[in-house]
Amino acid sequence: MPKVQLKHLTKIFGKKQKAALKMVKENKSKNEIFEKTGSTVGVYDINLEVNEGEIFVIMGLSGSGKSTLIRLLNRLIEPTSGQIILDGKDITHYNKKEMLDIRRKKMSMVFQNFALFPHRTILENTEYGLEIQGVPAAERRKRAEKALENSKLISFKNQYPSQLSGGMQQRVGLSRALTNDPDILLMDEAFSALDPLVRHEMQDELLDLQQNVQKTIIFITHDLNEALRLGDRIAIMKDGQLQQVGTGEEILTNPANDYVENFVEDVDRSKVLNAESIMIPGLTVNIDSDGPNVALHRMSEEEVSGLVAVDGKRKFAGYLTSDNAVKARKEKLPLRDVIDDMPIVKPDTLVADIMPIIYDAHSPVAVVDDDQKMRGIIIRGAVIEALAQTEGDGQTNA
Repeated sequence: MPKVQLKHLTKIFGKKQKAALKMVKENKSKNEIFEKTGSTVGVYDINLEVNEGEIFVIMGLSGSGKSTLIRLLNRLIEPTSGQIILDGKDITHYNKKEMLDIRRKKMSMVFQNFALFPHRTILENTEYGLEIQGVPAAERRKRAEKALENSKLISFKNQYPSQLSGGMQQRVGLSRALTNDPDILLMDEAFSALDPLVRHEMQDELLDLQQNVQKTIIFITHDLNEALRLGDRIAIMKDGQLQQVGTGEEILTNPANDYVENFVEDVDRSKVLNAESIMIPGLTVNIDSDGPNVALHRMSEEEVSGLVAVDGKRKFAGYLTSDNAVKARKEKLPLRDVIDDMPIVKPDTLVADIMPIIYDAHSPVAVVDDDQKMRGIIIRGAVIEALAQTEGDGQTNA
């Protein structure tokens, strides 16, 4: 069951909502709808699911509806219509007390501005959410210190916000949100106010932190590179409507429409495309059952000078060259004794990281999963083609 489900979620700001909705269905622009009705389309007919434990990124340009959408999730903004389903329960009609309980215990929010109390220490700021819940002092201190420890801030607990850099202040904001141990973390342009270098560091920190805490994170950004770096899946919005939902790989390689295609055209694909997207099936030889004659026959039939060696369970073993197969036949050796090493990468290794591996390699590169099973091979031409495509896109867009 998804952690969060949105069904036909719509928000129209203004009085003439029916007229605005009619114009939306006629594919009128947000500006035209506002000019004719005075109403603004926040979001329209949003249907999506967020899985437990994933970083789900909602992105779009200013006015796309992404910040409205995240505030609808915890009902800081009330929907015009549609459903918000959390853990299988429709919270759309929960009363104020029930929603306050959800915001305090199940959903925490991290904003772009750090919103720290200047006259409270870092520890006191981190404890604040628990304090207003009435959690005893000893317990809230323990939980706050644990959150600061996870964020590598424990040594700064007695300092004040003004003594910390912007990046460290945002880490405090993140720690404060995590102190309540929420199921869901909502992050609205959380790193947008930071310098590029600090922003990159915070992205690293969030990914590292997620390895430890495994929260469901819904992250809002207008930066495609940030979305591709953080998101397990990405939703792209325009004028309050969803354009596409998918992994970064799916969105780059198969954009749903012209808007998404134009949106992603400047991305350096070598830093997003991975081994799985450019690998081809590898020709193999089973070193547990095949001998040199079988190997040489296969090489001759396929017109190749080497085969990937696997065992009887298709686990990767190495690379068998034609020269070594001939040697095995002459010296009556098992193939296992004549296989060479072969560079390997994981399926999610980025193309940019494969280039230096394959540059000096005397064989293709094997793509091997966590169970050491052979998934495919990468040849140098595929890497060069992927990089050339990236450069070509850049020249086209220049």
